[in-house]
Amino acid sequence: MKTWIPDARNFAYLNWKQVDALSRDSTLLVLPTAAIEQHGHHLPLATDTLINNLLLGHALGKLSPKSPVYALPPVHYGKSNEHLGFPGTLSVSASTFMAVIRDLGASLSGAGFKKLALYNTHGGNSALIDVMARDLRAEFRLRTFALHGTGGIQFEGLSSQERAYGFHAGEVETALLLTSVPELVDRSAYTANYIADAAKPELLRPENAPATFAWVTTDIAASGVLGDPRPATEENGARWLEEAATRLAAAFEAMVRYPNLNQP
Repeated sequence: MKTWIPDARNFAYLNWKQVDALSRDSTLLVLPTAAIEQHGHHLPLATDTLINNLLLGHALGKLSPKSPVYALPPVHYGKSNEHLGFPGTLSVSASTFMAVIRDLGASLSGAGFKKLALYNTHGGNSALIDVMARDLRAEFRLRTFALHGTGGIQFEGLSSQERAYGFHAGEVETALLLTSVPELVDRSAYTANYIADAAKPELLRPENAPATFAWVTTDIAASGVLGDPRPATEENGARWLEEAATRLAAAFEAMVRYPNLNQP
């Protein structure tokens, strides 16, 4: 798998003596979580994992050399059952995903580390990440942080419809891959589908509302795309990458500074 993680911040490139020399109190370890799943006709199965690595790698490159932040090897497989039915999707159950995160947290806690960031770029994992951040704190006393996607950037230039319902393989994901691995984007195979209309808000919505309805991708899109990739450009991808990396780097620096508390 292609990586943008700087070698000096790749935890798996250290030997055990180098790991043992790391400060247990201040070192922040970042666990990437993503997915291997269909992304329409035009993007690869590894899209979420590539984007995670791309954003994380550029964010780590912006940190002060003295910031003790290291990227752990990613959890490539996620809870992707919304995309089952499309060849290539590899999904694990919620219990399996959470068990893996729990066991990795146990390993790090057992080695004496105090800080862990769960950095997720697959929507199907999001609720589980929030649960596990709390569980790792409660069980192992780890100071655990949850960080999602681009860190909340505004995506200047994105339409209101795409901002609301460009969930999957739409303009943002396509733009980020165009600026990083354009050879993996099939520009001749774009399709567009939306789960709802932002101009016609309903009481029941797919996400981010008091009343929601459950959905799987085959309910909406035969191609597997939830959004519109056609406006995506390499230039917007580069701009959004820079903004996201800056925001994520600031979040990691804040996590490093965040105090470790012994009490519950």
